[in-house]
Amino acid sequence: MKVLKFGGSSVASSENINKVIRIVKENSFKNNVAVVVSALGGVTDLLLESGKLACEGNEDYKNSFKTIEERHIEVVRELIPVNGQSSVLGQIKLMLNKLENTLEGVFLINELSAKTSDKIVSYGELFSSYIIAEAMKSKELDAVLKNSQELIVTDENFSNAAVIFNKTEKNIQNFFNKNKAKVVMLPGFVAKTEQGEVSTLGRGGSDYTAAIIASSVDASILEIWTDVSGMFTANPKFVRQAFPIKSISYQEAMELSHFGAKVLYPPTIQPVLEKEIPICIKNTFDAKAEGTLITKVSSNHEPIKGISHIENMALLTLEGSGMIGIPGFSKRLFGCLASNKINISLITQASSEHSICFAISNNDAERAENIINDEFSYEIERNKIDPVIVEKDKAIIAVVGDNMKSHQGISGKMFSTLGKNNVNIIAIAQGASEKNISAVIDHKDIKKALNTLHSEFFENQTKQLNLFVVGVGNVGGKLLEQIKQQQQYLLDNLKLQVRVIALTNSKKMYFNEDGIDLENWQNQLPKGEALDMDLFHKKVTDLNYRNSIFVDNTANENVSKLYASYLKESVAVVTCNKIACSSNYTNYLNLKQLAREYNAPFLFETNVGAGLPIIDTLKNLIASGDKVTKIQAVLSGSLNFVFNNFNSETSFAEVVDQAGIQGYTEPDPRIDLSGVDVMRKILILARESGTKLELSDIENDSFLPKASLDADSVPDFLETLKSEAAHFNKIYEKAAANDCRLKFVAEFDNGKSKVGLNEIPSDHPFYNLDGSDNIVLFFTERYPIQPLIIKGAGAGADVTASGLFADIIRIGNN
Repeated sequence: MKVLKFGGSSVASSENINKVIRIVKENSFKNNVAVVVSALGGVTDLLLESGKLACEGNEDYKNSFKTIEERHIEVVRELIPVNGQSSVLGQIKLMLNKLENTLEGVFLINELSAKTSDKIVSYGELFSSYIIAEAMKSKELDAVLKNSQELIVTDENFSNAAVIFNKTEKNIQNFFNKNKAKVVMLPGFVAKTEQGEVSTLGRGGSDYTAAIIASSVDASILEIWTDVSGMFTANPKFVRQAFPIKSISYQEAMELSHFGAKVLYPPTIQPVLEKEIPICIKNTFDAKAEGTLITKVSSNHEPIKGISHIENMALLTLEGSGMIGIPGFSKRLFGCLASNKINISLITQASSEHSICFAISNNDAERAENIINDEFSYEIERNKIDPVIVEKDKAIIAVVGDNMKSHQGISGKMFSTLGKNNVNIIAIAQGASEKNISAVIDHKDIKKALNTLHSEFFENQTKQLNLFVVGVGNVGGKLLEQIKQQQQYLLDNLKLQVRVIALTNSKKMYFNEDGIDLENWQNQLPKGEALDMDLFHKKVTDLNYRNSIFVDNTANENVSKLYASYLKESVAVVTCNKIACSSNYTNYLNLKQLAREYNAPFLFETNVGAGLPIIDTLKNLIASGDKVTKIQAVLSGSLNFVFNNFNSETSFAEVVDQAGIQGYTEPDPRIDLSGVDVMRKILILARESGTKLELSDIENDSFLPKASLDADSVPDFLETLKSEAAHFNKIYEKAAANDCRLKFVAEFDNGKSKVGLNEIPSDHPFYNLDGSDNIVLFFTERYPIQPLIIKGAGAGADVTASGLFADIIRIGNN
């Protein structure tokens, strides 16, 4: 015989019930079948609500009752042929009348005992089992309805009754030995006491009913039919990559169920465990899916079978020197909680016996606090122990697997993986059997923790990067283009899944939690909401994605001031914006410190030389023990372009205009031509080489005439380039007469720095620097005579975007 149990979602509508009937019919061809059903989806909650409202004297209970009545009558009319509806509706209305009378009694006396509550909620399963049995008969199945209340006997602990197994098994065996029908329909959850009073089996009671039936009749298998295709490696609502576990042991299933895998109620396993009856978790809506098979020994020998969690937990800590070496202390603590029916999900104790830490439901936290403080009031008054410490809004995350014990490093991998993503572990517990490693974390970190661990243990080491991109102009647009082009390559070759979650321009911001389609981002961004960088930050932190990266493609000072707030949330920062690293030295150091403290990379390679590996090379020199003595560099691709194209035939104003058109200068060319941009770059290199320096310490020998320096606006500035043409021509003619070329040079030497326009002779490395190229000469203790030279394209959207992209990949490979 097979036992099939169908949950509330499987029987939530007539359409779903027809799927159930088809599944039962297929199974009954070769086997006798016992079918256990829950109440129609949502009905149990309606019954509880109606009872509560009636007890409060609130006549709205009648509305809840009316909804229950209409729901069941509608299902009858949709399932049962017209010629058979009359008798079925008559029986349903008779049952509804009894329910209504019970609710009216509760309303009149304003009292709802656990016993009466059981009577009310039991109607859900009684309704559904009767209707479905009649629907099966109408489809010519050889089916019979048997009320589980006539089989399952319990004690009088109403709402969570304990089964009296010897009497229950005898009843079940007697019935099935005499039964001739192929299909027996039974309501789950419901039972009766020895005195014949209605009782229920508590949360997950329908699963429990099915397990009791299966155990009593020595069923070949117990199938739990639900709305998912088995037990998953993690909750698929949180982890999109989660997948069904094909095979799992009873112990593993119990551990996962205890820690929140809701497809199976933990006590369900116990009746079938002793007889080693397999359990299969199946999907009503995908009947051909393999599901999860639960047996004594799993056929899958992987060390980790699943990751589960419990939400909305509170962590309570009792500590004090008065606990050390005192016999019976733990007994008093847990005894007072047990006597008040407070369930404990996790316990950990310091080896010094100085403290005990345990996790319970948030809902019980305040009550538990009062109970414990009352129990130990004598010790608290005498300062032997402290009042209990309560931390709410926590969660327990658990890694489960029978074979963890024989694999070294599982716990190390778990905790290091969480640590790398700045998921703070508040408490840890591991049983002696080593089938489960549990950790208490902040509730807000659940999704990040589950995804991080799932990626580490199940996803072939693919690492997901989640980008939040500010600025989609020249550089930002090229970056998105490069990411789109390389997405598949990165996945295939580097095991990096790069997703862009958010984009902004100067007016709009657009979020897509599943990743923005980079083929169509130009059409999606205008549909976003108005740009609000504070709201943008809140959305990023609320999402709390693993491996989050804030990418700043702007030159905006206000955006650069947000870096610290992102780093504090363990969000990496990648930027081509030079303002932060060239701001006051204290802020620069603070950002570097925050990056280390919160394990959030702060990368700004493109601050100097666009895509050239200048900063990275400098970091490697310093890290390897070398010391920089002098830096000479041409660091402005814009200025190099300008002076490479400025000659006797082309005016200075024309060249600057051309540089702007080709994107080499900022929209405000004064930033480039004033030398401020180069000052920022040499400042960053000086700081990265280990020198404390401020922007104001750098000497700037400007080549601009006073009229240009004093210009109030960009148009006025551009006009001075024309009116002061003689000034610029004189500079060019002097250099040409000396057989030199003009280069705007930055220099750092023995702690001092300066920038200015220099005449470069033909034998100097800077002389043949073409186009918008940059060049840097590092003189160090290891390179004292012949410097280490880095040279290449130092400006332009493409190379700057590639530098940003390289920093993103660097984070992914870390």
